[in-house]
Amino acid sequence: MGDSNAFILDNGAFYAKLGLSEEAEPKTILNCITKAKSERRRPFIGNQIEECRDASGLFYILCFQRGYLVNWDVQKTVWDYFFSADCCPVQFSEMPLLITEPLFNFGSIQEAMLEILYEEYDCDAVCKSTAIDLAAFNYTHTDDGRTEQRKRPLACVVVEMGFSFTHVVPFVKGNKVKEAIRRIDVGGKVLTNHLKEIISYRQLNVMDESYVINQVKEDSCFVSQNFNEDMRLARKRLPENTIVREYVLPDYTQIRRGFLRNPNESTPGGDGVDELQTVRLGNERFVIPEILFHPSDVGIQQMGVPEAIVDAINLCPEETRPHLFANIVVCGGCALFPGMQTRVEKDVRALAPDEYEVNVTVPENPITYAWHGGKKYSQSLSFMKSCMSRNQYEEYGTRHLVEKYES
Repeated sequence: MGDSNAFILDNGAFYAKLGLSEEAEPKTILNCITKAKSERRRPFIGNQIEECRDASGLFYILCFQRGYLVNWDVQKTVWDYFFSADCCPVQFSEMPLLITEPLFNFGSIQEAMLEILYEEYDCDAVCKSTAIDLAAFNYTHTDDGRTEQRKRPLACVVVEMGFSFTHVVPFVKGNKVKEAIRRIDVGGKVLTNHLKEIISYRQLNVMDESYVINQVKEDSCFVSQNFNEDMRLARKRLPENTIVREYVLPDYTQIRRGFLRNPNESTPGGDGVDELQTVRLGNERFVIPEILFHPSDVGIQQMGVPEAIVDAINLCPEETRPHLFANIVVCGGCALFPGMQTRVEKDVRALAPDEYEVNVTVPENPITYAWHGGKKYSQSLSFMKSCMSRNQYEEYGTRHLVEKYES
């Protein structure tokens, strides 16, 4: 299959990652339409938001609700943009498409998706997978100089911290252990919304500023390694308080994206920058990611990520557990918080039996990790076998394909 090319679309609820399998890196694009108060008439599709003069009070029109693709009109508009000359021009009649869907996706959604792909985009062959399967494929097919003794892992646990959910999925010999899958209803959306509420309650009403506060979260938050100690530090006064920072909010004239700075520090280059609006961030910086470890902090009565990992592994056959504990991979946007790898490893280590080795990996780019898995999968021998051809669609229809290729 060396000469053939495939188009890979990891269709996430917030970011879509897309590109041809021959490309080194995918494009990461917002998978939604946004509208701005400053330009009411124009909807911004995907990354067109970068052309918006003033992104304050930005309104999102999302394709996904609670983790599932339900808003087809929006998704069709966004896909039209993805596959257009402005973004990633592609002829699906000439190459297969590998597309991701959520775990446990509803049959009706799968059928609707296949129908749109075959009818509207003239696809010749479609392969459906989940981002979690592709991440596992990437992890188990990475040649990172493993010696003969440490061959490719036979088992791994994928922790995907997405926009709507966090899933913990054990794999044994390439197959999901279905009964051991755990889902936590905390993802990037919950964290951003909670940060909006905290800042609005304590300092400044930012309830309409999802876009800006999402950037605040990305630029400021980190995972605490010792929560109580950091809480104690955050209560102190300067200069003993090493946690507190000011976040300079963007004004869309001088600054397009806000940034962190030490309190009382004037900004370099700055006439007039000191008059900008700032929010002061203390314990918010680590309390937000802590929700992944203690969802009950925001009233979600579920276990945190480390407990879910151990719980999932304990539901797998005993002989696979040492391999699972030694091969935990964390991907998705929330894996980018500094300190995530250390904290997850430390907490799982504390809960795991002593005789097992615990090893947690956070890839260099956790957002595109599944896409790269798709790239590897599209070059493997099993890829074409798992594709659904246009002929099958025309002969049997969507329902048959959904039932036949149920993984």
